[in-house]
Amino acid sequence: MSIAPASAIDQILPQKVVLTLKDGRQFAGRLTGIDEHLNLVLEETEESGGEVNRRLGRVVLRGSNIVSMQALGTPTPGRAA
Repeated sequence: MSIAPASAIDQILPQKVVLTLKDGRQFAGRLTGIDEHLNLVLEETEESGGEVNRRLGRVVLRGSNIVSMQALGTPTPGRAA
């Protein structure tokens, strides 16, 4: 049985994640939301890429621009694993 991508991502809310975008930039933050298009909401976000390192706070990232996602935390107690 396979799990839909949105369901799999929903299981790691609100862990800290690192996302890599198509243009090579990376965003690290706490994953707080996802929609049916796999757009993601991050809180406490920091961007890095090239010589750019900056704090952004809350961001919404378009799902079609995300190449990879790495979860850095453990599942939140009470959520299905």
